[in-house]
Amino acid sequence: MTRRVPCPPAPGLLEAYAARFDDLFSTLAQRRGFREYLAGRLLPRDRNKTLTCLAGTEPVVGAQHPAVQRLQFFLSESTWDHERVNSRRVELLLADPATAPYRARRSGRRRMIGPGQDMRKRRGTTPRRVRTSPSPVPGHVPKGA
Repeated sequence: MTRRVPCPPAPGLLEAYAARFDDLFSTLAQRRGFREYLAGRLLPRDRNKTLTCLAGTEPVVGAQHPAVQRLQFFLSESTWDHERVNSRRVELLLADPATAPYRARRSGRRRMIGPGQDMRKRRGTTPRRVRTSPSPVPGHVPKGA
């Protein structure tokens, strides 16, 4: 078997994270494309969901830039298993205590607090409903009724 060619490192702390996925990619181009994709997603840019912005080029003029073409090929034509990459990502999130779901005390099931949820919902208690008195004005419907 031939020796694996090392990939150019990703910027900063991203390399340690990206290296955990290296065994899922068979070629140097795939490993490099994954690092470029991660860096493009995390860098603060105006349009971080377009290929040209992920590659760091201008929207219309840079569409034919080699970095954009490499990224396009990596995302659409390259033969890597996105399900294995996603399961590895979830596995890493669950293994880290900072991102692991909260384990409920009573039920033993894993639950996560999402946007718009508060601690009362997580504990299983709900706030009491405020009872509204009938409106003193005939024909007036109280707000929220």
